[in-house]
Amino acid sequence: MAVLPEIAAPERKIPFRQKVLWTAVTLFIFLVCSQVPLYGIMSSDSSDPLYWMRAILASNRGTLMELGITPIVTSGMFMQLLAGANLIEVDYSLKEDRSLFNGAQKLFAVLIAFGQATVSVMNGLYGPPSELGAGICLLLILQL
Repeated sequence: MAVLPEIAAPERKIPFRQKVLWTAVTLFIFLVCSQVPLYGIMSSDSSDPLYWMRAILASNRGTLMELGITPIVTSGMFMQLLAGANLIEVDYSLKEDRSLFNGAQKLFAVLIAFGQATVSVMNGLYGPPSELGAGICLLLILQL
């Protein structure tokens, strides 16, 4: 799982002010991504099928944050379900097992995001795929 990014445990106690600073930076990046529109979408005045779910999913239609936190939450729930039902063996007391479980969860989130992006584009959420063309469809999937 060396391909997926991971944050190392801090070697010293992190001051509260620094934690607040990094939280604010992360929030700022999230808010900017919530306003940056996707390149290549056809504007439409059609109703949003997920309008009432947007606040829960932390998403914004037609922006880089279209999928919101859905892939992360879904992968977490699914992996916990597999571990809880003993379909996969995880010993949380072992650091190696925890690391492998977290890596698998991240990889599964990436796969879910790719799947959701593909389904969204192919179902015409951003315009008919036949009118968009294969290049724009691929670009939209990669942006999401």
